[in-house]
This record gives sequence, C-alpha cells and structure tokens, in this order.
Amino acid sequence: MANIHTLDPSASPLDYYGWELRRQREAACLKQGQLGEIIFCTGSLIGQIETTKKLPTRDFSERVDAALGTGGMFSRLIGLVLRSQLPAWFQPYADMEAKATYISTYQAQVVYGLLQTEEYARALLATGLPDDLENQVAARIERQRILERERPPFAWAVLDEAALRRPVGGNDVMRRQLLHLLEFADHRWMRIQVLPFAAGEHASLAGSFTTMRFDEDPDIVYTEDVISGHMTASPDTVREAALRYAHLQATALSVEESAALITRVMEECYGDRPRPEERAVA
Repeated sequence: MANIHTLDPSASPLDYYGWELRRQREAACLKQGQLGEIIFCTGSLIGQIETTKKLPTRDFSERVDAALGTGGMFSRLIGLVLRSQLPAWFQPYADMEAKATYISTYQAQVVYGLLQTEEYARALLATGLPDDLENQVAARIERQRILERERPPFAWAVLDEAALRRPVGGNDVMRRQLLHLLEFADHRWMRIQVLPFAAGEHASLAGSFTTMRFDEDPDIVYTEDVISGHMTASPDTVREAALRYAHLQATALSVEESAALITRVMEECYGDRPRPEERAVA
C-alpha cells in the first residue's frame, strides 16, 4: 500500500492532491474521521484519497475547501487531477482545447466529447475496456467545464446523422443524450449542425477532425486513429481542414433544421419527443 509519508508531491497532480490534503487536515488538527464527519463522508475515503487510492471529485474538493478554509485551493487543483487521468496520448489535446478561443469539429460516428452526457460517455469509454473507467468518465466530464467559463471558446460541431442514430448505451441513454443536444439549440457559444444521410458523399468521408484557434498560437488540426491522436500546425493542413469544414457546414442542415432532425430521431428511434419543459436553454 502507498504510504502518504513517502508520496512525492511533485510526482503527479494526484500525488500532490493527496499530500496537500493530509498536510491541510493535520494543520487543522483533524483526524481523518473527524474531517469525514464535517464533509459528510467516511474517514476511510479521506485516507484513500490521501494515499492516492481513490480519485477525488469536484464536489469533494469544494467541501474540503469549505471545511478547511483553503481559499478554493482544492477546487482549483481538481481540474489538474482529473485531466491527468486522461490517456497520456490525449492529454496534449486536452491542454490545447482548454486554451482554444474557437473550436470547430466534425464527428462522423459519435457525439462530440464536450457535448456528451455522463451516461453516454461511460458507455462509449467502456468499449475500450479500461481498468479505470470511472476516472476516465470523470476526466471527460471535467473537460466540459470550459463551456461554463465566463468567456468560453466559441465552438461549432457538425455531427453526422450516424452519431444520432447509433444507440450507444441503449435507448434511454440515447434519448437523454439527444435531449442534451437540444439544450444547446439557443446556446450563445455552441452551435450544432447535423450532416444528414441524404447529403450523400461529402468533404470528410475520410473521418472526424477538429480545428482549434488561439489568441496567440497557430491554429491546430487534430485527428485520431484507433489508438492515438495527432495534432499539427502545418499551414497547408490547417488550410485544407478549413476548406473541408466550410463545405461540411454548407452541406449540413441549418442549426434550426438540425434541432428538428434531432427531435425527429428521438421520436423515431428512441420512442419519445422532448416535452416543452425539457427544452431548457443551456
């Protein structure tokens, strides 16, 4: 078993979190069980997090900050901790995604990661048979917090109709996922278009890709294969991706028509239409 006294706080964000949690708890003269009582969890959970055996959550971090008066330190640190749980090959993309001011993506098979519900993400990530599924789910949901910033990136997603009709996780999960997409219909910073099957051949039959734009850094194009991701700032590649994306946007349904198609797919494939009260503005 890991021993908190031997943890190197510089080894990883998770190690630092555990090391700092114990340091702050002991500075407050609290035993693990006492802190657990204050934040409504077990002392065992405190111990597991202090020894990196358990991944902390954002809710846990906020409660610890309130209990120990740490000025939001753990709430800030949890983002780094959760991002460190992403696959090593994906972390550079997540770092750039968090800095982007404009994101445009075409997704040929599945719903874009920043738009996924927790249930949908869990079902999708489970197909890779990971040993740390819940950690990966938490990390993916944490990525979505960039859309909640005071000034989030402007994002544009073109989803192939296949992403709507592929029943990832089953009908109930898909119904809630499509309903979640509809919540972005009037979103200020996110636009969703659907590329319908009726469009036939189109500018990106080769697969999905994402372009990110920054205030100071060069634009980046990101693609994935079965086991890894690839980023490039090659001007020729960026120019080609921009041209293809413009064609995709022109071929796809309008934002309003896309919402109507999502609603229709909910009815045809998953047995229900969204009720008016469910169409909340994101």
